[in-house]
Amino acid sequence: MSKSIRSLLLFLGLFLASAVSANAFTIQEVTSPGGIKAWLVEEHAIPLLSMKYSFRGGSEFDPAGKEGLSEFLTGMMDEGAGEMLSSEFQKKRDELAFRMSFDSGSDFFEGGFQTLAKNRDTATDLLKLAITSPRFDAEPLERMRQQYLLNVKEKLQDPQSMAWQAWMDEILPGDPYSRPDEGTEASISAITADDLKGAHRRIFNRDALQVAVVGDITVKELGAMLDKVFGSLPEKGPDLPKLAEAKPVTGPKLKVIERDMPQSVIAFGTEGIKRDDPDFIPAFVMSEILGSGGLTSLLSEEIREKRGLTYGVSYGLSPMGRVGLYAGSLQTKNESAGEALDAARAVIKKYAEEGPTQKDLDEAKTFLTGSYALRFSSNSAIASQLLGIQQQNLGIDYIEKRNALVEAVTLDQAKAQAKRLLHPDRLIVTVVGKPQGVK
Repeated sequence: MSKSIRSLLLFLGLFLASAVSANAFTIQEVTSPGGIKAWLVEEHAIPLLSMKYSFRGGSEFDPAGKEGLSEFLTGMMDEGAGEMLSSEFQKKRDELAFRMSFDSGSDFFEGGFQTLAKNRDTATDLLKLAITSPRFDAEPLERMRQQYLLNVKEKLQDPQSMAWQAWMDEILPGDPYSRPDEGTEASISAITADDLKGAHRRIFNRDALQVAVVGDITVKELGAMLDKVFGSLPEKGPDLPKLAEAKPVTGPKLKVIERDMPQSVIAFGTEGIKRDDPDFIPAFVMSEILGSGGLTSLLSEEIREKRGLTYGVSYGLSPMGRVGLYAGSLQTKNESAGEALDAARAVIKKYAEEGPTQKDLDEAKTFLTGSYALRFSSNSAIASQLLGIQQQNLGIDYIEKRNALVEAVTLDQAKAQAKRLLHPDRLIVTVVGKPQGVK
């Protein structure tokens, strides 16, 4: 999970909310004097800078027995750096009112940075220290360990987390993707300062770096900043093992985890497709109609609106680096668990056979193209979008092309993807609760 280390001042948040709109910016590819590349959107009307960056190779490379190591590292990145102890580092950061955050996912280790332009030079001095010279001292390490152990214990009692962890275990047994990113009590207890130093060496290198910057900075200033912050990192990290494509298990499979609670949490799904699949956009539009479109989806209409069995149901594509999954979830009363799951299967089956109507398709395309601008509501949001586009290798012109790609999806294409990807008879299902009638 993403770590927002400190909040910016209130007026800084207001500045963020006033950033450039989706259709009013130009993306420049910048190469620093030292050869570090970044995408930049200049916005000089607001004295604010937002940067998002990532390194390839996230928690899937955590060593066996040290699961949660990458996640643990995210919490240690501001606990002292260089000659500065934890308290001194954090006091200085608070004086400058900048935000620094870190997040570990399965495929990427990400960082975020936001500062007022007038504090940029001093704030990036601290950011460089954190990225290049974290300390991993004993006192903050043990303090953070206790926090992560508490997080693990809480997740072990959270029905949603339990259902999804069980589902990943069922569909990708033994694969690094199915391990809990936050680790286990045993693995968190076993992590040492040397383990954290090793994870830092593995992750932080220029070869694996991608950067997006939005705000009050010029191309020349950004080049100098990139070299200052990232330039002293090693060009390449240690050789990582080559991980094979993940192989999802084919259902049907059902696992029930009994818990004494009034409702059942149900996770369900099958294999999907990765983001580089040539038919991803038609599949994405198809899935929006079925289950990704919130309260307007076909699944929501049947299970929530008509039958009143749940407050919400979702089912959509989940592309990852080594596999694509198609997953969904719902929550319902124990006595209606079987009915709700059967209704979901029936909707999916009918949609697989018939596909969407032209009206369904037109409405979905109108929503997807019209709402795309909402993803660019702030400097930070724009930087996040640009980084995601880099991670997925979609090209610097993707924002310009994206709505046209959605508009181009035909009814025949959407129907073909429904037949290709929807397999209600092969669903892998995990349920947490005391469900009745589930089969």
